[in-house]
Parts: sequence; structure tokens; C-alpha cells
Amino acid sequence: MQHVVEEKIKLVPRGNITSPKGFTSGGLHCGIRKKKQDLGWIYSEKPATAAGVYTTNLFQAAPLQVTQESIATDKCLQGVIVNSGIANACTGQQGLADAYEMRQLFAAKMQIPPEYAAVASTGLIGELLPMDKVRSGIAQIDKEHEAQANKFERAILTTDTKEKSVAVTFEIDGQNVTIGGASKGSGMIHPNMATMLGFITTDATIDQHALQQALKQNTNRSFNMITVDGDTSTNDMVLVLANGMAENRVLTEEHTQWNVFLQGLYIVCEMLAKEIARDGEGASKLVEVNVTGAQTDEAAQAISKAIISSNLVKTAIHGADANWGRVITAIGYSRQTLDPNQVYLSLGAVDVVKDGMPIAFDEQAAKEQLVQDTVKIIATVGDGEGKATAWGCDLSYEYVRINASYRT
Repeated sequence: MQHVVEEKIKLVPRGNITSPKGFTSGGLHCGIRKKKQDLGWIYSEKPATAAGVYTTNLFQAAPLQVTQESIATDKCLQGVIVNSGIANACTGQQGLADAYEMRQLFAAKMQIPPEYAAVASTGLIGELLPMDKVRSGIAQIDKEHEAQANKFERAILTTDTKEKSVAVTFEIDGQNVTIGGASKGSGMIHPNMATMLGFITTDATIDQHALQQALKQNTNRSFNMITVDGDTSTNDMVLVLANGMAENRVLTEEHTQWNVFLQGLYIVCEMLAKEIARDGEGASKLVEVNVTGAQTDEAAQAISKAIISSNLVKTAIHGADANWGRVITAIGYSRQTLDPNQVYLSLGAVDVVKDGMPIAFDEQAAKEQLVQDTVKIIATVGDGEGKATAWGCDLSYEYVRINASYRT
């Protein structure tokens, strides 16, 4: 069934957050950062049904508090304003006031109610925003003439090395529906919903409760299954705006084509999540861990996250060292119930463990698997139905260099 659904979903060439009907976006340099673009925005012609998921870090940044309040008002958004360079986290009442002012200024510029605007920030923690520069930047926004998704994608980056965007299209009720997305994230990535920010737009008509559930479900299978350095940021957030301009019948979980929308949203979330993992600070390769045979999907998720989060596994992959014992160790400390004598392990196409015991394998063949741009680790941990996939990256000398000098 899933394969049949996926066949109905097509990737949009060079797709982005403006691929769905009625959305524009842009970005500019306002001076928070020295030279790079640092202020981005998204705008919908019509109020959009909105959903969001947020960091579980107790030090939740001011913009997230403001955004959650916005969505709670009418379950709608019509615009998003984002800055990079400063996270506006751990900034007390002044930081909260600044986030509210960003919302107010942006809403006035876009001629929308303040509660229809969301705010996001990423960058250094513990510093106040230079509001004079933010005010000047928002004043420069021109929603009528500046609508370039690539500028938005650049404006939200910090230590990222590249922009991340995708869009898919499919039919619902005979109408073309499109879902687009943009994200940022490179370091401080271990989401539980780096800074990891995701912005998703769609022209689908959808019930708000159904949209929230779809986002939560797909986030748990995508963004929450990536890790770069094991840190959960104060600013992690994923937002979805659905403006209804595709004019399909209202999507709910009972709609006959609900699974098509759900899978389309998952494809967008998964592709953005994998690009974040691939772009990890100092990373040279994407690592994909597939776990099957667990007692439950939740158990498989825990095992795959234990493997992908292990610094010893990540450094072994960076050095193309087939040290499978590090993977077995991570499986063992995942605290999931399993029989070690039923564990099978492969590094790419090379089998290294059977029935919990090492088997002879070609070291050179294993090394060739570990020097690929995408390295796959496949673990079968029993005969259960639980399965999961997690993504991460290798851990390099460059990661230490980047983070040792982040503030300087």
C-alpha cells in the first residue's frame, strides 16, 4: 500500500517553500551577522491552518513561546519571521519583549494580525538581539517584489554549509496539492520534538487537529530520528502552514486520500532531516542506521538512536574502521529487551555478526562500504515487528575546530 501511495507523489524540480500556491518568502542582511543574510520571512496570501512541534529543552527560547501563543489564538498563521546569528534564548523578560516586538513589526509590515505571525531565531545563546538592526531589516521587507526562497534558505543558516529545501506534489480530490519545505541545522542536533528549524508550507485544505497529528507523527519518524552531536537546542521548532488554496475537500484522518497527504508530508520531513544530518558540522558522510526485529517500533527507535549517537561509532565511521564491536556495545546499552544471540549486524553489504557472534568478513570490502558518501548500518535484533531508521553523520577533527571557535 505504501509503495502505491508513494507512486502518486512526485518531487518538484528545485522545489521549495514557495512551490505551494500562495506562498512567498525572502531574506536579507540586517546586520546581526557581519556579512551573511540574517533575516528571513515567509508570507501566505491567505491565513493558513498552522501546526507546530517544539524543543523539549527546559530553556525554551523566547521566539518559541511567542509562536506557540500565536498558534493557540486561532490555530492560524499567515507569516513567519526568522533571524539567524542570535538565538534569543536565556535572555529573560527583555528577550521575550524583543520577540513580541519582532512579531508586531513583521505583522504590521505584512498587514496581518500579530497573532497570525510566528517568530523563530537561531544562533548564539544568551545574547540580546540588536533590535535597532532588526527593526531596520523588517522595514526593508517587500512582500510584493522580493519573493526568493533561496534568500530565505540562506538567511536562516548558521554553521550550515548549504541550503536545504524540497517540495512534492500529488492529487487530492482531483486537485493538485503541493508541500514545500526548508530547514536549517548543522550542529547542536539531537531533536526531541542545531538549532534545528523546519518550515513547511502546503496549499492543502486540512483540519487543524489532523494537521497537528500528522506533523507530530512524521516528526517522530524523521526530525526526531537524526543526531549530529547529541545536543538538544533551546530553539528547535518545526512549523507547518496550510493555506487551503488547492481547494480540495477538507482533509481529516477519515478522508479517503489521507494516507497520500500523510506520506507526502513524511517525504518532505525525511528529506529535510537527512539533509540536516548530512550537513552535520565537519561531517564527511551521512550515516543511516536501520533496525528491524525489535519488540516495538519505539524499541527500534531507541536502539537506532543509541547507535547513531555513539561517538565511538561515529569516529570509527570517519576513519572507515570496521569496528563492529562499537555498534554492538551501543545496542547493548540502549536498555531495550532483546536476546543477544538473535542479533545480526551488517556494515552496508558486508555481514559482520550472526546470532550474536562475529563471522569472517573481508576487511577491505567493509572499508569500501565505510568510505561511501552514505554509510548504512543494518541491525536485526530479534523476530519482532518493530523497526526504525535513524540518521546521523561521522565525527571528525573539523567538528572540534568549528565548535572550539564558534564565538570567535
